[in-house]
Amino acid sequence: MKTLQFNVPTTQGQSLTIQEDVMDSFYPHLHRHQEAQLMWIKKGKGVLVVEDTLHPFKENDIFFLGANQPHVFKSMSQDGLLNESRSISIFFDPNGKLKSLFSLGEFDSLNHFIQSNSRGFKVPDTYFQQISERVVQLKEADELDKLMQFFYLLRSLAMISKETDPLCVERIEFNHESSSGVSRITLICNYIKENFKNELTLEDVANYANLTPQAFCRYFKKHCGVTFVSYLNRIRIKEVCNQLNEDHLESVSFIAYNCGFNSITNFNRVFKQIRGCNPKEYTDNYKNTVFAEI
Repeated sequence: MKTLQFNVPTTQGQSLTIQEDVMDSFYPHLHRHQEAQLMWIKKGKGVLVVEDTLHPFKENDIFFLGANQPHVFKSMSQDGLLNESRSISIFFDPNGKLKSLFSLGEFDSLNHFIQSNSRGFKVPDTYFQQISERVVQLKEADELDKLMQFFYLLRSLAMISKETDPLCVERIEFNHESSSGVSRITLICNYIKENFKNELTLEDVANYANLTPQAFCRYFKKHCGVTFVSYLNRIRIKEVCNQLNEDHLESVSFIAYNCGFNSITNFNRVFKQIRGCNPKEYTDNYKNTVFAEI
């Protein structure tokens, strides 16, 4: 089975991505991404394929996957029909913005954990409560506390990993520069990240990729797991939230327009769809959290 290079939706300046997905089934293609991933199966069951190894999974299973480790969660059901799948994933690139932190002497144990667990592992059921609580704390933390909660989570995983077995016998190494598919999707996503504040259309990005709009849509969905519009909206909303959390006087409308939205009605709809609340509620919750911490 051919392994696709997957590009996780991120924004410049952020060192980790927390993503909650609710879908008819899990992403169905064998893929890899430069980020390591912790995935909590909140709903659904099936088989996890890692390299050449199979692992059954069910609700409340948690898996750690190494950076660039080929994998796919194959949804299954007893009645032969696909049921709703829910998951929370934490993505981080150990060779990206966090690399300088992992190189510090104080983080030797965490750096060793990352390097020695490139083959991944399943969190034992006895540790589900501990790790799931850490994930929830990280997911709900404001920007000031996210990294602290993230390192607490890694420390817990490092201790647990001593009692686990790797998900596969060996790693199939991957040369980033050898695959034109990797280079192409990476260039496309970088182009989107560099131009998301402009009026960026499907046709613009398809032309950049030298594909027809229809072919581009199929290509992008296959490699990124989401549509182009969904990916673009996530990038824009993340930037809106970054600016809302800063202490400035710009209005929400000004920020929305500055981040590429040309309709406030559409912006409010997309914001609530992605964040689960409106911009005012998000800002109030953030300020209340920061004030409470102080």
